[in-house]
Amino acid sequence: MENNNEKKDYIIRLDKAKKNRNKNDYKKILILTGSAILLVSVVAAAGITASRQKNARPAAATGSEALAADTKAADDADKKGENEAELKEQEAKAREEVINSYKNLGIVQVSGYLNVRKEPGTDADVIGKLQGDSACDILEDTKQGWYRISSGGIEGYITSEFVITGDDAKKKAQDLVKLRAIVQTDNLNIRKEPSKDSDVVGQALTDERYEVVDQTDGWVQIPTGYLSADYVKLEYSMNEARKLDLKAMVFNYYKNIGISDVDNYLNVREEPSENGKIIAKMPSKAAGNILETTDDGWYKIQSGKVTGYVKSDFILTGQAAKDEAMQVAELMAVVNTDMLNARTEPSTDAKIWTQISNNEKYPVLKQIDGWVEIELEENSSAFVSTDYIDVRYALPEAIKFSPLEEKANAQSSLRTQIVNYALQFLGNPYVWGGTSLTKGADCSGFTMAIYGKFGVGLPHYSGSQAGMGKAVKSGEMKPGDLLFYASSGGKINHVAMYIGNGQIVHAASRRSGIKISTWNYRTPVKIRNMVGD
Repeated sequence: MENNNEKKDYIIRLDKAKKNRNKNDYKKILILTGSAILLVSVVAAAGITASRQKNARPAAATGSEALAADTKAADDADKKGENEAELKEQEAKAREEVINSYKNLGIVQVSGYLNVRKEPGTDADVIGKLQGDSACDILEDTKQGWYRISSGGIEGYITSEFVITGDDAKKKAQDLVKLRAIVQTDNLNIRKEPSKDSDVVGQALTDERYEVVDQTDGWVQIPTGYLSADYVKLEYSMNEARKLDLKAMVFNYYKNIGISDVDNYLNVREEPSENGKIIAKMPSKAAGNILETTDDGWYKIQSGKVTGYVKSDFILTGQAAKDEAMQVAELMAVVNTDMLNARTEPSTDAKIWTQISNNEKYPVLKQIDGWVEIELEENSSAFVSTDYIDVRYALPEAIKFSPLEEKANAQSSLRTQIVNYALQFLGNPYVWGGTSLTKGADCSGFTMAIYGKFGVGLPHYSGSQAGMGKAVKSGEMKPGDLLFYASSGGKINHVAMYIGNGQIVHAASRRSGIKISTWNYRTPVKIRNMVGD
């Protein structure tokens, strides 16, 4: 039986042969054509030289040597062609071996991915996912619309509606067998560049398969980055199921995790001083990488896209941080495209309810094949395609934020006071029907209570508030203006306050309480000026 190194060398040769085959055939034609041209030229040159010189022997000898050299090159090309043909035959054989290794082959045909569930039912736990064109072995047909399958080290159930089988699957598989890196260890870092010092852009789990783009010294390039060659094996194979990301996976995003130990928000400052400029806020139980410790009680921390300083008294570290993270980590849908359509039902034929913005994180309410139901606000959800989101456990992280400074203009000063007052209540609870800024408020109760402090009376209903004040265009928003969002039926059901720098503060849901979001985390339907300037 061949050893692993021989097998790896064979696979590499097979892959390189596939890439170079057309180029080599072209070279062979060039060599043979060049030989013929050179032969004619040599004969002509020899004839001319013979008519001019008595001793034509050296020219004739040179032509013979050139002809012999070209003939040898053509022979070498023939031999190389034979080797290529042999490798092509071996490649075809390897492809057939892969396909035949499945006792009852199934190929998934979906856009995005198909959920692998613990039991045959849409309410059963999701334990993995099969991307489009992935392969599985069908172990059992339940005859009730579900297959029990084995794929990528996972055994579970998938809906049979999206799986092709039999000869159709084998025919489809011919184009799906490719050189892949199969992960041999758990939590293998995917790096941005082929270096252990390069940024980690993701993690790969045992048995996951990634198509090989290229190979460099000690590294394998895949579509999303680089894997260390020490922890993968290269085989011609098809893609298979991937395990559902576990809560513990959140630790792979933090080398030295710290968790904010506050009830509302922790200020992140530009310098390690209480007089340092506030550049961001870390929500309660937010995570970050601790980069360094100062001698006077500050941590330099990186959280999300923010790097700054926080008081070490309010940061959990070590095992305490890990224990807290495991309690807080939530399954989130992270948007990875600009302005993603959120629909009323899990179908591209369904009405587009609103649009949500890139890099926003939304709690996952339900996973449906090809779709995820996400929470927008309290009692408000939408469906987004799995093509444009990453579903993984995640922790809260810092939000870029700078307090408004007092303005000389009276109206601007009033707006600043309204916003800064509202921000005192970040992290406080959401309570449906509530109007208390400390004990709990809903979205309209929050804005009503804030404006009430400054003598502006608003009703306790977002739809009614949307009829007050005067209309404002999004490009003309000022801090203190109210933004209104609608339900899938077009009825206004949520209100938030603009605080400047493209951000809003709002009482969002029971999960998140009073929080900061980007103003277009979904598309507002109205913007109103309540200040009267």
